[in-house]
Amino acid sequence: MAGKLEGKIALITGAAQGIGLAVATRYAAEGATVVLSDIDGDAVQAAAEGIGGSASAMTADVTSEEQVAALVGEVVAQHGGLDIAVANAGIATVQPAVGMSLADWRKVTSVNLDGVFLTLTHAAGAMAASGGGALVTIASVTAQAGSPLISSYAAAKAGAVNLTRTIAIEMRDHGVRANAICPGFIDTELVKPHKKTFADALGLEAMGIPDFDAFIAMKQGRYGTEEEVAALATFLASDRAGFCTAGEYNLDGGLRASLL
Repeated sequence: MAGKLEGKIALITGAAQGIGLAVATRYAAEGATVVLSDIDGDAVQAAAEGIGGSASAMTADVTSEEQVAALVGEVVAQHGGLDIAVANAGIATVQPAVGMSLADWRKVTSVNLDGVFLTLTHAAGAMAASGGGALVTIASVTAQAGSPLISSYAAAKAGAVNLTRTIAIEMRDHGVRANAICPGFIDTELVKPHKKTFADALGLEAMGIPDFDAFIAMKQGRYGTEEEVAALATFLASDRAGFCTAGEYNLDGGLRASLL
């Protein structure tokens, strides 16, 4: 039985680890030829080798327009086109907005917003030239509400969601779909080192909540997994989602649905 992405050419940024690697692995299992990209050349090469088959790796910094343009151009040159692009590359810093330097602000937004802009626009142009394709942005539920200590991350993700919607409308007549996934707290290396910092900032102890893990259990049931994000990214990239565009899909175990 053919996979959901059989014969598709897919590019995933930030694919050396975490959600990006999980998406690339799932896409390959569903029949896609995957190109993993990351700023860490050694790590992304190892990731592609771990997937095996037709998976390959390309090094690129998503904050560089020259490198992103070259990345997309090389994918098209090697594989004859581009059907799917996942804008996943992202970083985070944890600090209050007041007192944050502009350099620290831009360190995050240059990757999480500028990088998404460059990935989506260059990929969309390549897709339009060959009849269409699917763009998937990995955003966050932090795009939808105030998020203490991660203002630059949340603001960039909010911008990325609206950018995705806009590109979806602009490119609809060219056969290019674009959707954003907004995960809640996923058990990744972006979250694990900062649990105590978030707990202190939220005043969880004063509320009788022992730690951040208990807070997550209360708000969204459990941490999400990278594979669950990959499953939704697979659907949105597939022909089964042919009428899905300009969407914003929460994947958060109900985190944003409850006030309490």
